[in-house]
Amino acid sequence: MSAFSFRVSATDGAARRGELRTPHGVVQTPAFMPVGTQGSVKALRHREVEESGADVILANTYHLLLRPGDELIARHGGLHRFIGWMRPILTDSGGFQIFSLAQQVKITEDGADFRSHLDGSRQMLTPERATDIQARLGSDIAMVLDECLAFPATRDVAATSMTRSVRWAQRCRARMQELRSGSVDGVAVSNAGQAQFGIIQGGVHPDLRNESVDATVGVGFEGYAIGGLSVGEPTDQMHAVAGSTASRLPKDCPRYLMGAGTPRDLIECVGRGVDMFDCVMPTRHARNGQLFTSEGRINIKNARYAEDDAPLDPRCECYTCRHHSRAYLRHLYMVGEMSAATLNTLHNLRFYLDTMRRIRDAIVFQTFDSFRQEFLRSTACLSLDS
Repeated sequence: MSAFSFRVSATDGAARRGELRTPHGVVQTPAFMPVGTQGSVKALRHREVEESGADVILANTYHLLLRPGDELIARHGGLHRFIGWMRPILTDSGGFQIFSLAQQVKITEDGADFRSHLDGSRQMLTPERATDIQARLGSDIAMVLDECLAFPATRDVAATSMTRSVRWAQRCRARMQELRSGSVDGVAVSNAGQAQFGIIQGGVHPDLRNESVDATVGVGFEGYAIGGLSVGEPTDQMHAVAGSTASRLPKDCPRYLMGAGTPRDLIECVGRGVDMFDCVMPTRHARNGQLFTSEGRINIKNARYAEDDAPLDPRCECYTCRHHSRAYLRHLYMVGEMSAATLNTLHNLRFYLDTMRRIRDAIVFQTFDSFRQEFLRSTACLSLDS
């Protein structure tokens, strides 16, 4: 029996409540995955991430390849043991970082030839190498290598990129099957139960998205991701493309929308059939003093909070809201205390993960649409500080 499985336990319209089983535990879906790019969610210890309600975190192949190296991590027993996080981990393939961070990137049929943004060293990431690296890392879910396309892009450019991503997905899957059969020498697989997700591309062009779905599902993966969105296209268009793509994906597989993660995105795309999300927004915004609350988004730098004795969010039960005032949080931020990033991140992450818990409950109780409307009517997606 496979160590990986997915089961939908309840639906409300297109919204799905499910359970994803992995070698390192169960992920309740819809799920938000905190981004632990280099094996750590910035400003937090793993214990605090767990206490915030995270079932799974995301780590990045590109960054871990460059530092400390996938082979070193494999020698230490894989990523779970190396970082001390024994719950599920998803690793992305590094494709997005290559196109956004690396220098002198050249894309060929073989793969991505680039120079590291750290030291300028030349690297070549092929579909096979991306699969091998993630096998050494031993994540529970490994993503195929795809080509990330900037917005806007013409239909011809999007078509060329999409078909290349399909061919790369086929090569990733073939390599995964070789690793599972034990026929590849020199790759220390750290997690024999690792699943692999295909990625749907095609820009904002419905016919290309449909073609990508058909071809990628035809390869056969344990789950499917919707890539190439939240890269500058209008929000409503992103939601529409995500929804139409999700509706064509297999009902018995998890569906993952990559990199899109405002509170509104979570609500709208769960309502369109998406099961998994990741985004740096809650952690990055926290470090910049932008805090999500049930009353709206707060810029803690604002002078209006200098003497505000109220908790950050009176409806929140996180450590930050139970122990500290807005005035104190502003003080920490303004004087550059490291604890400001920790306390702010604790709250933002709890806000996101608690939102997902409430979404799951609403699906079970068949109240998702009313929950969605109430959430979007509230100021939770807006800013109190203009």
